[in-house]
Amino acid sequence: MALSTQPYKGARDFYPEDKRQQKYIFNKIREVVERFGYEEYDAPILEPTDLYLAKGNQEIIDEQTYSFQDRGGRNVTIRTEMTPSVSRMVAAKRQELAYPLRWYSIPNLWRYERPQRGRSREFWQLNVDIFGVDGIEAEFEVIQITDQIFKAFGARPEAYEIKLSSRKLVTSLMGDYLSLNDDVAIRLIRLIDRMKKLERGEFIKKLDEILPAEARAAGKTEKLLAVLEAKQLSDLPDELRSNPSVTELEKLMALLSQAGVANAVFDITLMRGFDYYTDIVFEVFDTNPENNRSMMGGGRYDGLVGQFGVAPVATVGFGLGDATLANFLEANRLLPELKTETDVYIVLIGDVFEKAQAVVAELRKRGLNVAVDVSGRKIGDQFKTAEKKGITYALMIGDKDLEAGKFNLKNLKTGDEQNASVADLTKVVRG
Repeated sequence: MALSTQPYKGARDFYPEDKRQQKYIFNKIREVVERFGYEEYDAPILEPTDLYLAKGNQEIIDEQTYSFQDRGGRNVTIRTEMTPSVSRMVAAKRQELAYPLRWYSIPNLWRYERPQRGRSREFWQLNVDIFGVDGIEAEFEVIQITDQIFKAFGARPEAYEIKLSSRKLVTSLMGDYLSLNDDVAIRLIRLIDRMKKLERGEFIKKLDEILPAEARAAGKTEKLLAVLEAKQLSDLPDELRSNPSVTELEKLMALLSQAGVANAVFDITLMRGFDYYTDIVFEVFDTNPENNRSMMGGGRYDGLVGQFGVAPVATVGFGLGDATLANFLEANRLLPELKTETDVYIVLIGDVFEKAQAVVAELRKRGLNVAVDVSGRKIGDQFKTAEKKGITYALMIGDKDLEAGKFNLKNLKTGDEQNASVADLTKVVRG
């Protein structure tokens, strides 16, 4: 039986044109984050399974990760995210590092889940983290970076929305304002996290199923619904507006507005990673009605480094998946037509392979990317190959050209030809 030509389910083949797009996107991202002083790091693709158990549970490990026992009997997991790894790395050199740390990575990750648009089993994800800053200056900086990334690709502010909330505010809502116990609060948080996907009637029905009878009798269903409908911080009831987290959010949003981030909004329904984050959280949403979904998110998580037995380090970070970003860019027509990296395709006329090497070397020395057709086929067929590869220029080299020191350069897009020296032809190719 013949082998299948399909990649593993949930993974992608990257042909040169696909890799070219990925390189373009990653290079743009690197330009932005490095402009803010961030340094790139990486870590092993395999980590001890215990690293993920500390953040989740055995069920998650069994159902959502690629975990196995290696030949030495060690339980290992292919990395599903970068946060545990970078927290481990910071903890390992806790006393040696110069804070604040500004680190980023674009690693290859694996997660066992049902493949769907924007989510695959194998993916790449930008991770940006700042360590060692307790104040909202850290949140301000990383949210600025997210905004600058989208702007770097030419995205209009109305094409995406940055939503902000606070775990501390939600904790106060569930405890101080509604007087709910932890079990009920956790169930409500999970429900609210899905509320945008539910009809209002269905959401209220599920809400009443979670709230105890005495809470419903005390009007807490109505109190919670009123809070969830708040469109801005000033819409919150006075009991919640007095919470310090509201002041922090107000300061943060004022800073963002002053910095030209005009599409940052408050959204109390944002329940991202409640067990994981410790304070302010944020997500970036695509505002296109056909793809109105979260594209990336992050927040403050001050506790993870401390799990490695060292003093905790204040941390704020975010993750942005490659497929989600690519979908957004394609939908908004923000991806340019990308050319092949090859500048010139050498068409050999006759048996001149060895003699042509000096010319080829000179072209490369002058900074051009050069491919040589060594197939020995007809000249017309060599031209067709260059055109199929999307190469703009073909340079013909024969015995007479080598003797004269001048060569015919053909623009395969326009059909124009010119005969000149290597130096002059290099200028033409460079434009």
